Amino acid sequence: VQLQASGGGLVQPGGSLRLSCAASGSTLNSYGVSWFRQVPGQEREGVAHIRSSGQTWYADSVKGRFTVARDNAKNMAYLQMNGLKSDDTAVYYCAIGRPILSSWRESRSYYYWGQGTLVTVSS
Repeated sequence: VQLQASGGGLVQPGGSLRLSCAASGSTLNSYGVSWFRQVPGQEREGVAHIRSSGQTWYADSVKGRFTVARDNAKNMAYLQMNGLKSDDTAVYYCAIGRPILSSWRESRSYYYWGQGTLVTVSS
C-alpha cells in the first residue's frame, strides 16, 4: 500500500488548508486513517483519526478546528484545517492501520505511512 499526502503550504494565522491522502495498492475501506504531525526534535503527534465506520477522534489541540474525512469510493482521506495557528506548523503525515481506540495516537499502531507534507503557519 502506498499513501501520498499533499496539500501543505504556507498560510497566515487564522487561515485554512485542506490536506489530502491518496491511497493506492489497496482500498481504505477496512482501515482506520489518521493524521499525525511532527516538528523537528519532537515526537510524532496524532491529531485526527477516522475509523472505517466513519467515527472521528481528535487531539484536544485541534478539536473544533480540524475535520478529518474519508471518501472510500475515491480511496482518499482528508484533513480540513481551519483557524490555523503558528503552533500547527509541522510536517503532516497520513497513516492507515487498525488501531484499538485507546491507541489511535500511537505511531506503532499503523502499518503504512505517507511521505509527509509541510504546513507552515506564519505571517
